[in-house]
Amino acid sequence: MTHPHTPTRTVLVIGGGTAGSALAVLLRTAGFGVDLVEAKADGNVHGSGLALQGNALRVLREIGILERACELGYSSDGVTLLTPDGTEILTQQDVRTGGEDLPATLGMRRPVLQRILMAAVRESGTRVRLGCTVNRLAQDATGVDVSFTDGTSGRYDLVAAADGLNSATRGLIGITDGPAPTGMAIWRTPAPRPAGVTRTHLVYGGPGPAQIAGFCPTSDTMMYAFLVEANRDRASIDPASYAEEMRRLAEGYGGHWPGIRASITDPAQINYTWFTRHLVEGPWHRGRVVLVGDAAHACPPTLAQGAAMSLEDASVLAELLSAHAVWDDALLTAYRDRRMPRVRTVVDTSVRIGQWQLDGVRDADVSGLLGRTANVLRQLP
Repeated sequence: MTHPHTPTRTVLVIGGGTAGSALAVLLRTAGFGVDLVEAKADGNVHGSGLALQGNALRVLREIGILERACELGYSSDGVTLLTPDGTEILTQQDVRTGGEDLPATLGMRRPVLQRILMAAVRESGTRVRLGCTVNRLAQDATGVDVSFTDGTSGRYDLVAAADGLNSATRGLIGITDGPAPTGMAIWRTPAPRPAGVTRTHLVYGGPGPAQIAGFCPTSDTMMYAFLVEANRDRASIDPASYAEEMRRLAEGYGGHWPGIRASITDPAQINYTWFTRHLVEGPWHRGRVVLVGDAAHACPPTLAQGAAMSLEDASVLAELLSAHAVWDDALLTAYRDRRMPRVRTVVDTSVRIGQWQLDGVRDADVSGLLGRTANVLRQLP
């Protein structure tokens, strides 16, 4: 709650994705005035599927959207490992990193989650402007003067930059750390969910260049399928050929994959993305401008923790801002210091698993590493 001896403080959130939307709702709940600007005019409703593990669901519950997310997504509690021909090797239960009262994993289409988040943002009373972002920041000891791309301006007590992996705000405040490719890339597509698919299925290796093949249910009727390979020059792949290329990479996989291949017909439905590693090593703020989510850190989806780390950032920052009357360098440093060990563990582990695949390490202790990391994530952020 805001402190009774101070006027209502104002926060500008730049970016309306997962981190920005969550932060806006939590800050409004605490009683602050919040403006949110999102560069994409459609509200950034893009992407394929994602798997939200229990520690992410903790934050969705805090925001007040968990029930709706569970209605529209698909909850599961394990992963099945298979050979390339579809033969099951083993099924193991996932650690419930959010606690025993939450599912281990909730699969969702990213556009569905984004719509739920944006509805919560609007319901919170946050002032939202789409198709608008920041082009200038000027700070002093008490606030930030902001100029927007629509010609307007405003002054805020704090600016939270949640504008993603390629954050423009990061550069505006002089932070030069940025994402670097890890050498792998992922192809993702929605696909109909067969009745027998009730959890994530994974294949390591295969008959062609793909090094990981898998799929995860995202609703009662849909799932998203993915194939991971060494990255290639994007310019060498015509987006119009994405469907044909993903079908080619899926050749030779058995089990449910022939049906998935048959459903891959629209190149516009396919998302091709390079894996990147990103972690701002120094401070996550300059003055009264602070980085949140992918603007500060990002990792390959090998742990399915990217969205969870962004949501946790929003929760921790909102908690600290709500609990302290003075918003200063020490407070924003405390936010970064509290998040850094956990985020570093996730980033390094995600990259290591991918590197093992690139290097063809057959005796890598993937399950042991996953178990140790899950035990870390069970702890509150």
